[in-house]
Amino acid sequence: MKFSKTIIAGLIMFVGVNTFAQKKAEKFEKLQIEMFPKAKEGFKQVYIQLPIAKNESDLKVEFFVGVEKMLDCNKHFLMGKVNNQDLQGWGYNYYEVESKGETGGTLMACPDQKLTKKFVSLQPETVRYNSKLPLVFYVPKDMEVRYRVLRPDVMKKAVQR
Repeated sequence: MKFSKTIIAGLIMFVGVNTFAQKKAEKFEKLQIEMFPKAKEGFKQVYIQLPIAKNESDLKVEFFVGVEKMLDCNKHFLMGKVNNQDLQGWGYNYYEVESKGETGGTLMACPDQKLTKKFVSLQPETVRYNSKLPLVFYVPKDMEVRYRVLRPDVMKKAVQR
């Protein structure tokens, strides 16, 4: 009798935890990306699939195209640009990156000459949040795309002088 109660209690706990985990999991739209062109030689296609969110019109996505490099203490940036392209006949857009991977930066003296691994990127861009459409990128093979979701803060009032 005790054994069957233990098994039943265990099953109830398992079902409860599993249900909670499924509710906690992010929900995604099934995305279609077959209509986007294939990557050119030396490039790769990467995409961001955003989860379904409440009030998507309040959210923004900031993306960074870059590469990890061994760099000194200066502030660095990647030279190049991101071009917004129209997918003809679909009304969608995608992003093509123009960069040779060259970096620029400040010219401060670094006393220890120590190099550390840093992610250096092109100028970040901000786009609207839309879980129904993928953000598709064509980047050089050695680069990657990182992103973050920007959420609104509580509105504050400016100080009057």
